[in-house]
Amino acid sequence: MAKALTCPVPAKRKKPPPRKSVLEPVKGFIDAMLREDLDTWKKQKHTIARVLERLASEHDFELAAYSTVRDYVAKRRSELALEARQGRRHLEGTVPQEKRPGEEAEVDFADVWLDLAGQRRKCVLLTLRMSYSGKAIHRVYATASQEAFLEGHVEAFRALGGVPTVHIRYDNLKPAVKQVLFGRSRTETTRWVSFRSWYGYSAFYCAPGEEGAHEKGGVEHEGGRFRRKHLVPAVAVDSLAELNERLAAIDAAEDSRHVHGRPTSIGFDFEQERPLLAPLPADEYDTGIDLTPVVHRNGRVTVRQCHYSVPAKFIGMKVRVKLRANEVWVFDGRRVIARHPRLTRRYTYHDVLDHYLEILLVKPGAFRRSRRARAGPRRRRLHQGSRGVLGRGQEEGGQQRGHPDADRGVVAAPPDAARRGHHWDGHRPQGRLGQVQTLSRSRPARRSRTAAWKMPAPPTAASMTPPWATRTLPSRARTVARGRR
Repeated sequence: MAKALTCPVPAKRKKPPPRKSVLEPVKGFIDAMLREDLDTWKKQKHTIARVLERLASEHDFELAAYSTVRDYVAKRRSELALEARQGRRHLEGTVPQEKRPGEEAEVDFADVWLDLAGQRRKCVLLTLRMSYSGKAIHRVYATASQEAFLEGHVEAFRALGGVPTVHIRYDNLKPAVKQVLFGRSRTETTRWVSFRSWYGYSAFYCAPGEEGAHEKGGVEHEGGRFRRKHLVPAVAVDSLAELNERLAAIDAAEDSRHVHGRPTSIGFDFEQERPLLAPLPADEYDTGIDLTPVVHRNGRVTVRQCHYSVPAKFIGMKVRVKLRANEVWVFDGRRVIARHPRLTRRYTYHDVLDHYLEILLVKPGAFRRSRRARAGPRRRRLHQGSRGVLGRGQEEGGQQRGHPDADRGVVAAPPDAARRGHHWDGHRPQGRLGQVQTLSRSRPARRSRTAAWKMPAPPTAASMTPPWATRTLPSRARTVARGRR
């Protein structure tokens, strides 16, 4: 009563002492389990259910509920991780690096999605970045194959005008490293050793895993920065050659960019670095692979489980194939007889209609049942275009579209003229001839302004009779011939 009269505001109530947790007897055992998890694989750590099972089996403790153990483990796991890092914080620090001009560079692959020829595809972005100036060269390839890896280096060295004099930093990627040995030792692939010897530089391989990524952080950041800035949203292009031309223009425009913390631009620093690079060899390294497959009966060659068409006259023969990063070249001796974009999915095919015209001359009905002629929504457009591309036999002959007799109009165009004007895959032709109407993607083919070339009539019995069989002999010659008989 006296306290209430002296102070009208009541005093704060005393808090009762906290109630002891039911986990108090086993907290030490739970902490020991969580400390074991600090040094184990992240996918093989104690779960709440496993902690309860070990408490019951090893310590005969079953008084705690699942939620009580869950709340304690969630709080204690982060506290123990922080305590373990207290004595090792200095190990996570970094040391500022200063590179000398023209000595080092870094290379890395990064995934990128594109709308290539109307289809969403996953490709790879190869980046080579000079460590001193920050000058970077970017190129996109269909796959991260050894051909793309080597061709990206050739393109980068050509754009830079030289080669780093000391070394280039790499991951332990398959195009270069066959096996990771102890320390920094590596077993390298044969072609990679030949390539480095050609250009005369050394390779520095980073440590495996996430720790090795920090050893070449410049190119790791550059690949992501370039992808977010210039390839978002997904770029729509018809070919990778067109995209690489755009990237070359972007690389040249980025010379005016400033790296964070530097007062000078990338282009200014690279001008000081360019004269210090090692000179390029007189000839460039051939990055393609030579193969010698046999042409199958269907007029295709198989390269890395993908199929490419060649002219029909080479069926059964062995041809030379140059497998490049983004293209496939087929040679007959030194002459190129076919060029295709490189395919990345197994069992896919790329055909050119010109290669099958010789077969269609003797099998005109095969065109209607061919894969390309029956390919989805483009089937009707292809038949409409075929009347103009290879003749109008369906219209002039009066037969129903797709009839074998009407398909004879498909072979009405000379093979040489069609070869110059039409491709099976529907791409626009390079030139236009007066007698050949080419296939168009956007609209049906228009009629040719001049008369369509017609196939000669088949020979008759009268035309096949030799001249000497119908020649009339004089009367004296007939008499002599009769006497001889």
